[in-house]
Amino acid sequence: MSSQDNDQDFRVVAAVLFATILLAIGLALGIGIHKTRSGAAPAAVVSVPVVEAETTATAVSADDASVVVEKGVVKFYFASGKAELASGALDALGEAIAAAKGGKRLVLSGFHDATGDPTMNAELAKQRALSVRDALVGAGVAESSLELKKPEQMMDNTGSNAEARRVEVVIAE
Repeated sequence: MSSQDNDQDFRVVAAVLFATILLAIGLALGIGIHKTRSGAAPAAVVSVPVVEAETTATAVSADDASVVVEKGVVKFYFASGKAELASGALDALGEAIAAAKGGKRLVLSGFHDATGDPTMNAELAKQRALSVRDALVGAGVAESSLELKKPEQMMDNTGSNAEARRVEVVIAE
């Protein structure tokens, strides 16, 4: 009988040891992933001046976040794969914020380029529009004053991909 007791004890010890090793490996992997994610530098907000432009071709850089006010429309351009606003966003939105607080409605339209996965691009365009919405709400604009349009893909070949990665804010008439 004692040999059977030893076999059973051995199995229990082996199971506990195996579980402990798996737990230690899982913990090490979890800490490693956490450090990798938290150790990465946070996405920086690019400091760029707000540009009052007649043409966006000169104002939009290939892969920088920027803000352009063109004929009353505030256009936020985003770096490829990013949804962070350029600094100066609230300055560019001054007129739109005042209009919304005065009872006007603001329409936010997100656009994306045709490169890559269309579903992921549409989601990124949505996240960019939500970033602009969050900035407006943070500036005191009521969410009920904001209308978010479904993201659109730029189909025409008249502009660059950098011009397609944008969100426009228009004061509704």
